[in-house]
Amino acid sequence: MYMCCWITMGIDSKSRTKDCSWLAFYLVLLLFGKQALAQIRYSIPEEVPEGTVVGNVAKDLGLDITSLIARRFRVVSGSKDAIFEVNQNNGALYVDKHIDREELCQGSGACLMELKILIETPLEIHYVLVEITDVNDHSPSFPEREQIFEIAEQTLPGRRFQLHTARDPDAGINSIRTYTLTSNEHFELNIRQSDAGKIPFLVLKKSLDREQKNKHTLLVTAVDGGKPQRSGTLNVSIIVLDSNDNRPIFSQEIYQIVIQEHVALGTSVFRMNATDLDEGTNGEVEYSLGKTVRRKVYDMFELDKLTGEITVKGVVDYEENDAYELDVEASDRGTPPLAGECRVIIKIKDVNDNPPEIEVTSLSSTVSEDSKPGTVISLISVTDKDSGVNGKIISQISNDAPFELKPSYKENTYSVVTKGVLDREKVSHYEITIKATDCGEPPLSTVKTLSIQISDVNDNSPHFQQAPLEFYLVENNVPGRSIFSVSAKDDDLSENAAISYHIVREGIQNDIMSFLNVNSENGHISALKSFDFETLKTFQF
Repeated sequence: MYMCCWITMGIDSKSRTKDCSWLAFYLVLLLFGKQALAQIRYSIPEEVPEGTVVGNVAKDLGLDITSLIARRFRVVSGSKDAIFEVNQNNGALYVDKHIDREELCQGSGACLMELKILIETPLEIHYVLVEITDVNDHSPSFPEREQIFEIAEQTLPGRRFQLHTARDPDAGINSIRTYTLTSNEHFELNIRQSDAGKIPFLVLKKSLDREQKNKHTLLVTAVDGGKPQRSGTLNVSIIVLDSNDNRPIFSQEIYQIVIQEHVALGTSVFRMNATDLDEGTNGEVEYSLGKTVRRKVYDMFELDKLTGEITVKGVVDYEENDAYELDVEASDRGTPPLAGECRVIIKIKDVNDNPPEIEVTSLSSTVSEDSKPGTVISLISVTDKDSGVNGKIISQISNDAPFELKPSYKENTYSVVTKGVLDREKVSHYEITIKATDCGEPPLSTVKTLSIQISDVNDNSPHFQQAPLEFYLVENNVPGRSIFSVSAKDDDLSENAAISYHIVREGIQNDIMSFLNVNSENGHISALKSFDFETLKTFQF
């Protein structure tokens, strides 16, 4: 142990004299104490076990150890809890109670305790200074276990944030020497020296991005200079505050969806979903249709600005419009707001809701019966507003008639032609039924009827119902009177069926014309003379 003797002065029995002046000097010392007594200085670490010897006061003062008990050698303390005591047997100063330097002395200066050593008969007072040296028995500690900072993500690098300062009751080298920070890419530690000690600062060295990481957890460690070192930690949480630095983003630039035509009003056809990495109002998204969208789109579809749901507002008809393009904008509620865009293409799926249509572009309503097979009597075109299989058409003549459809050079265009010999005398009029059927499910059909009149040609000769004919007449008939009437028929029509009668002259019978006459219009035969049975019994013509 360290011991320093500044003054070694004392009065023992061997130096006594009967000199009155010395006695007077002794009384002055007794009255005025410190000015003349010896002072010894010892040094001892704190936290030593009770009973540890600080030093031998009696020896250092030059006292007779054998007389210490008799002279009541002791420590005089004004405190009830005396830390040090002396051993009257050997004169040693020892630790009587636990020593805590931080309780006895505060600060980093020397911790000195002044002890009064009292010896009686003769009376002596000695002052002993005991320096309590520090040991590293305390770890640095922070006033709080955690410190939270809220830092906006747009904060520029270089910004400083003061951390809690750690405290260490130990002094000198055992006090706080430095601070350390866990390794990270955004912050570094800066320490400022002040009268109060070392003050740590958190310094932003790289900009924060809340969307990449919204919270950073760091550990600040205060380390003292003792051996072994002691340390204390502070949990530092950095909450990154959002700024409106992200615009809403759709997962696709173009969405394509398909809906059926005539879908019910109010049907939801699609739900938009734009994401904004910001938070709070900066991340709240509202939807709207772009300003370039055609007016028809507004009439057909409705967009919920909060949910992004697209619903049917009007009657969707494939035949009217087979696709719609919607430019959708998603905007956040930041200041200023940021927006993202996408396009939604809604394709209309055709349903078989339209029957085929048959249009007669040319028609000869009257056809001559002598027309050759393949004669064109009409041109028709078949259309269907539906598409795909719903618009594919099968056309045919559905009734039994001597006509057929011949495809034309253009799709779904046909010629109605004769396919056999016509005979007006058998059938003079035809109702041609043309049926067009699409291939939808279920199929839809349309029927068109063409009315065709067969015109007559003179293809039939007049004919008598009976040939030859025989008749009798009475002789002595009256000349000029009708004696017989013939009647012929002709299957033709109108002028082709108009019959004219006449008697055919055949060789030797030419003289028959001299006594017979036929009415060309009605076939009545009259005799031009009176016949005589005895002269002419029979004749023919």
